[in-house]
Amino acid sequence: MFSLLQQTAPVVVEESETVIITESAEAAGHGADAAHAVVAADAAHGAAGHAASAPGMPQLDFTTFGNQIFWLLVILAVIYWVLSRIALPRIGGVISDRQGAITGDLMAAEEFKQKAKEAEAAYDKALADARAEAGKIVAANKAEIQKELDAAIAHADAEIAARAAESEKRIGEIRASAIEDARNVAREVTAALVENFGGKVDQGLVDAAVDQRLKGALQ
Repeated sequence: MFSLLQQTAPVVVEESETVIITESAEAAGHGADAAHAVVAADAAHGAAGHAASAPGMPQLDFTTFGNQIFWLLVILAVIYWVLSRIALPRIGGVISDRQGAITGDLMAAEEFKQKAKEAEAAYDKALADARAEAGKIVAANKAEIQKELDAAIAHADAEIAARAAESEKRIGEIRASAIEDARNVAREVTAALVENFGGKVDQGLVDAAVDQRLKGALQ
């Protein structure tokens, strides 16, 4: 835009100078004054053409400063309007959305953290309850096992006592039978010895002697 203004500025200046020169020629009339005016106009026109064709930076051309400042202000105003009406609201909306998302994420993280703490507390409580319940079950099972063990021991003791009594009874019977057999054998042997020595066997005396002898031996 600045380049277009700089290119059109010399043409506008030339046209303005031509109009001024024409008006000066008409006001001067005919004669020598008009000739001098025409000569002056040609000189001014040549100077203007030389100035327009002279090399240099267009930004430093004093004749275009007004236009440059004007368009600069216009462009700044347009930029400000675009920024204030379009860009900045969108940026603000994006920042607001991002801030809202961050805030929501932080709140969700805090909520999850609280839930995690509650879950941990519930887990610890459940674990403590499970341990207590397991202790109760173990104690109950131990008591039940001890009860069954005591009953089994008592039953075994009773059975052993019964078997021992039965054994004692049998042993007594066997002992009595053995003593009786020994007594009979001793009686028969004593009677046979008495007969062999030529004596007369008195069965009562033999039985009494054998019983007395066995009684002393058994004691």
